[in-house]
Amino acid sequence: MQNKVAIIDAIGAHGSSHHFYLFGQAEGLLNSGVAVSLYTNNKTENPKIKGLKFHQLYNNLFTSKSRFFSGIKYILGSILSIVHARITGYKVIHFHIFYANILVLFNVIFAKILFGKVVLTVHDVSSFAANSDHSLFIYKLSDAIITHNAFSKTELLTIQGALNKKISIIPHGNYIPFIQVQKNQQISRERLGIPQDKKVLLFFGMIKRAKGLEVLLEALKDIVDKQPDIILLIAGKVFKNDIRIYEKIIEKNNLQQYCLMHTNFIPHEEVPHYYCACNLVVLPYKKIYQSGVLMMTLSYEKPALVSSLPPLKEIIKDGDTGFVFESENSQQLALKVIDVLKDTEQLEQVRRKGAQMMQEKYNWDELGNQTKKVYQNM
Repeated sequence: MQNKVAIIDAIGAHGSSHHFYLFGQAEGLLNSGVAVSLYTNNKTENPKIKGLKFHQLYNNLFTSKSRFFSGIKYILGSILSIVHARITGYKVIHFHIFYANILVLFNVIFAKILFGKVVLTVHDVSSFAANSDHSLFIYKLSDAIITHNAFSKTELLTIQGALNKKISIIPHGNYIPFIQVQKNQQISRERLGIPQDKKVLLFFGMIKRAKGLEVLLEALKDIVDKQPDIILLIAGKVFKNDIRIYEKIIEKNNLQQYCLMHTNFIPHEEVPHYYCACNLVVLPYKKIYQSGVLMMTLSYEKPALVSSLPPLKEIIKDGDTGFVFESENSQQLALKVIDVLKDTEQLEQVRRKGAQMMQEKYNWDELGNQTKKVYQNM
């Protein structure tokens, strides 16, 4: 039985809410009777979870503009973290990985050299498919692999079919323990400069090409024809993308008065106001393996309208726990938004059902028990 685990993650609170995932997982494991040490960067604040051993051994990882020096800092942080975990009696080394490269491969090899058992939670399968040479070694050396849904597992098996016995499906947990739901919409709208008499759609999170913002903007021109009291609030930093793509769509369709663009990193203390200010969160994604934004939306007790991608449909049932439209179909998206906002009674019922599902199905104690079983079965 494996009752001690070191979670090693260099990203932490850098540029996202990933640290809340780490904290939730750690708390769920602790409540399941597993001793946990969490190793991350010095930008991530200690959550002060009872029983959690917290270490900030990745120092100033994101301050250098040089990839070479960043890589050296990463390797040094990994060596310190893995060595410390092993000499303090932690055999299970659990990595969260978003890409496959030589640094990730180094982590896995070094942990195995020190006779550790390696568990991987794979957050972004596509990057592993793109770096298949590194991926094959990383997967073969690991002792267990966790994905968030059946779709991601199937995608991994296309890379290496022999991995089937190693892969477990454990969903992404909720954010409820780490957020404060803002209830006063008037205050939130005043803070963000949004008129009180508008219906607000929210697109939240990093603006990547795969997230389909252009699909939503194309739909918006049809939405405002039927419902001119709409505001689309776009909140998030542009990531490896060109904001002019979206600005051109807005200008071409004269949508300036219907769009409010906050294209910058949203501080964590401001996030509750963005969710509180909106009536509906729209995720028009074209490709995704799991969505922290969806889990955040439902944790903030807001209704979600998502595209019909398998990972999203594993969570959202149309008209029950959320709403679904055909992926990349802007006309259907427009019709769906109009219908959803028209039926305020159904919208409220769906909002409540989604929030309830987050509390019951995606709570960290249940997921902690599932993760503990992965460790025990290695």
